[in-house]
Amino acid sequence: MARKTRKITDLPGFRGFTWLFFAYLYAPLVLLVVFSFNATRSGTVWSGFSLTWYAKIAADSQIQRAALNSLTVAICATAIATVVATAAALAMKRGVPFFGRKVTGGLIMTPLVVPEIVTAVATLLLFSAIGLSLGLGNIILAHVAFCIPFAYLPIRARLERMDESIELAARDLYATPWQTLRTVTLPLLAPGIVSGALLALITSIDDFIITMMVAEPGATTLPLYIYGMLRLGVSPEINAISTILLGVSVGVVTLSHLLTRRR
Repeated sequence: MARKTRKITDLPGFRGFTWLFFAYLYAPLVLLVVFSFNATRSGTVWSGFSLTWYAKIAADSQIQRAALNSLTVAICATAIATVVATAAALAMKRGVPFFGRKVTGGLIMTPLVVPEIVTAVATLLLFSAIGLSLGLGNIILAHVAFCIPFAYLPIRARLERMDESIELAARDLYATPWQTLRTVTLPLLAPGIVSGALLALITSIDDFIITMMVAEPGATTLPLYIYGMLRLGVSPEINAISTILLGVSVGVVTLSHLLTRRR
């Protein structure tokens, strides 16, 4: 007599444990968002709905400058990292096989494996050794190295799902390698490139550890500014800024996921 197969969800207490886990994971985020709309400065007592703190941070010139620095760094780092990641993915998947191919692929993914604090310290030591002092340029260069694998993964995944026969057909029709790349490969690869760029963008905007290590005086990004405000305690302004960053992060990651699934 065949034994009845049981699902893991049928185990006693599984559903309750799952809901408890999600509550532990997301309850702090929910509280942060809720109290960013609180009418008073209290972080524990709800006093009514208000957009006061959002209006206050919108009028703060220092926050605006930090946000502009974050966007500048993220856009520049994303552009460079995406170009490098696209070239690397094409070389690894469509290029001529070479010795050490697997090792090279592993090296590309190293920033995802190595603890971020180690990457930050190593980058700081390198910049100090060569005397690099470019202001925001230091942060941009550090973010490029850290963001490449985030851009590389969706691009490589897209390449692996693409039908290579379409590119072979273009070559059979006397298209040069450059024409095939420009008119066939890159248009089909576009959703993966955009998805990778979005992941790199949000990784750069949210990064704190590497930025804190390599940032020079005057090169303050939004995460660094929030950290400076926290020294005076958690305030509704911090809740409001964090809520905006959370919304941007969720929106960008969702868009990246939808683009990755697009056929």
